[in-house]
Amino acid sequence: MIRLRNVEKAYQTGSTQTFVLRQITLDVTEGEFVTVMGPSGAGKTTLLSILGMLDGAWSGEYYFFEQAVHTMKPKQRIELNKRYIGFVFQQYHLLDDLTVFENLDLPLSYRDIRKKERQAIVADVLDKFQIVAKKDLYPTQLSGGQQQLVAVARAVVGSPKLILADEPTGSLHSSQGKMIMDLLKALNDEGTTIIQVTHNEKWAAYGDRIVQLFDGWMSEDQPSLSERSSGVS
Repeated sequence: MIRLRNVEKAYQTGSTQTFVLRQITLDVTEGEFVTVMGPSGAGKTTLLSILGMLDGAWSGEYYFFEQAVHTMKPKQRIELNKRYIGFVFQQYHLLDDLTVFENLDLPLSYRDIRKKERQAIVADVLDKFQIVAKKDLYPTQLSGGQQQLVAVARAVVGSPKLILADEPTGSLHSSQGKMIMDLLKALNDEGTTIIQVTHNEKWAAYGDRIVQLFDGWMSEDQPSLSERSSGVS
């Protein structure tokens, strides 16, 4: 599904070039659940942005379902993103002038789905995330945890092939966090590929593999603790 080859990202400040990612080579098979970990500044969010086709200023090769993303124009990348990818942003990125219902409907409106069908899909997701009572509220009327729930719901509403989640449980208390991780795991069991960034080792263990980043380099790629304890390689 995903093949990265020697992907690098750098910022130019005057005559100084600062690398955020160095020589990242990574394969992700469709249906995997991959966790990316590492200290602050390791390049985790940058890697997700590249995988999500939100960042085009990098070097190297990126193949998504055998399509060469690194040769695409911005408009082509955006279309691929809308068609296949759901993204959970660390800062939510909800639209403040839209209600919760409208925020969830937006990703579906990009597709050829009738309004009645979209409404039914959104209603089902609202119920699944236990936020039906919030459907007519605006993001500014929600707590940080509630905004996080809506952000995750928006990422999954369109049944994407790939979910990229940047600290998906960051603003949630433990029971909400477990609910989100259980939902992501259930989606993964149904075939959705998931790549998450987290600092929480308990949530990291939901995945099949853990990729460690350090100072922009991929320092480790190994089965998660849960996979190792079950004897899966």
